[in-house]
Amino acid sequence: MSSPEMIDVSSSNIARVGYADEIQELHVRFLNGSLYVYKNVSRGDFDGLLNAPSVGAYLNRNIKGSYSYERIE
Repeated sequence: MSSPEMIDVSSSNIARVGYADEIQELHVRFLNGSLYVYKNVSRGDFDGLLNAPSVGAYLNRNIKGSYSYERIE
Protein backbone atom coordinates (compact mmCIF):
# COMPACT_ATOMS: atom_id res chain seq x y z
CA MET A 1 0.00 0.00 0.00
CA SER A 2 1.41 3.38 -0.94
CA SER A 3 1.02 6.21 1.52
CA PRO A 4 -0.26 9.62 0.52
CA GLU A 5 1.85 12.73 1.04
CA MET A 6 1.80 13.49 4.75
CA ILE A 7 1.23 17.00 6.11
CA ASP A 8 2.61 18.06 9.50
CA VAL A 9 -0.07 19.30 11.89
CA SER A 10 0.04 21.16 15.17
CA SER A 11 -1.43 18.77 17.73
CA SER A 12 -0.61 17.40 21.16
CA ASN A 13 -1.31 13.87 19.91
CA ILE A 14 -1.01 13.80 16.10
CA ALA A 15 2.20 14.32 14.13
CA ARG A 16 0.94 14.34 10.53
CA VAL A 17 -1.98 13.43 8.33
CA GLY A 18 -2.42 12.49 4.68
CA TYR A 19 -5.28 11.77 2.31
CA ALA A 20 -5.48 9.53 -0.74
CA ASP A 21 -8.26 11.02 -2.89
CA GLU A 22 -8.54 8.10 -5.30
CA ILE A 23 -9.33 5.61 -2.54
CA GLN A 24 -10.67 8.01 0.12
CA GLU A 25 -8.20 6.95 2.80
CA LEU A 26 -7.12 9.18 5.65
CA HIS A 27 -3.70 8.34 7.13
CA VAL A 28 -2.96 9.58 10.64
CA ARG A 29 0.52 9.33 12.20
CA PHE A 30 0.41 9.86 15.94
CA LEU A 31 3.27 11.28 17.98
CA ASN A 32 3.83 7.85 19.55
CA GLY A 33 4.73 6.55 16.07
CA SER A 34 1.58 4.54 15.35
CA LEU A 35 -0.06 4.92 11.94
CA TYR A 36 -3.78 4.46 11.39
CA VAL A 37 -5.70 4.34 8.13
CA TYR A 38 -9.36 5.40 8.12
CA LYS A 39 -11.39 4.08 5.15
CA ASN A 40 -13.92 5.83 2.91
CA VAL A 41 -13.33 9.24 4.49
CA SER A 42 -14.86 12.10 2.53
CA ARG A 43 -12.62 14.86 1.18
CA GLY A 44 -14.76 17.28 3.19
CA ASP A 45 -13.89 15.54 6.44
CA PHE A 46 -10.18 15.61 5.55
CA ASP A 47 -10.37 19.34 4.77
CA GLY A 48 -12.27 19.86 8.02
CA LEU A 49 -9.55 18.00 9.91
CA LEU A 50 -6.80 20.13 8.37
CA ASN A 51 -8.60 23.38 9.14
CA ALA A 52 -9.90 22.51 12.61
CA PRO A 53 -8.73 24.60 15.58
CA SER A 54 -7.94 21.27 17.28
CA VAL A 55 -6.95 18.42 14.96
CA GLY A 56 -7.24 15.85 17.75
CA ALA A 57 -10.70 17.02 18.82
CA TYR A 58 -11.91 16.95 15.20
CA LEU A 59 -10.53 13.44 14.75
CA ASN A 60 -12.28 12.25 17.91
CA ARG A 61 -15.57 13.98 17.11
CA ASN A 62 -15.90 13.44 13.34
CA ILE A 63 -13.65 10.57 12.25
CA LYS A 64 -13.35 7.98 15.03
CA GLY A 65 -16.56 6.00 15.30
CA SER A 66 -17.74 7.21 11.88
CA TYR A 67 -15.27 5.36 9.64
CA SER A 68 -13.69 1.93 9.77
CA TYR A 69 -9.98 1.98 10.48
CA GLU A 70 -6.90 -0.19 10.69
CA ARG A 71 -3.64 0.26 12.54
CA ILE A 72 -0.87 -0.45 10.03
CA GLU A 73 2.19 0.53 12.08
